[in-house]
Amino acid sequence: MDAQAKKIALRKIPHGVYIIGVAQDGQLNAFTGTWLTQVSFTPPLVALGIRKDSHSLSMIQHAKVFSVNILGKEQKPLAEHFVKPATVIGEKLKTVAHRAGKTGAPLLDDAIAFVECEVREIANELGDHAVVIGEVVEAGVRNDVPALTLIDTGWHYGG
Repeated sequence: MDAQAKKIALRKIPHGVYIIGVAQDGQLNAFTGTWLTQVSFTPPLVALGIRKDSHSLSMIQHAKVFSVNILGKEQKPLAEHFVKPATVIGEKLKTVAHRAGKTGAPLLDDAIAFVECEVREIANELGDHAVVIGEVVEAGVRNDVPALTLIDTGWHYGG
């Protein structure tokens, strides 16, 4: 296989840019995620790809909840804030207005929309990312504008 062609081809798959919120035992954290898709209408399910070595995955495995904060096209700076690693869990949320949602996972006040999910399955023994299947148990729309995509940011993730 041509490794460069594979990388370019896989990067052509469109991705949104989201802030994924997690909560466990009173601890909150959030990170920028791009591997998310809806996988079922009934029940409403989404699949989230998350690095297996992340602390956030450990929180999701224990608490069985996460939130997806959907950003608008003009919110790249907010996405950048959550890309940076934090030395202390929750540190990235200190300066960002948020509230706990129905599941306890953080919902960003400035997100254009959100969904809250309860974990139904975690899969992918072979890869470097786990696939977390979550059932949407709450949703909200604050501003019906176009969502931020990876192409809008100029970033590359995957391939």
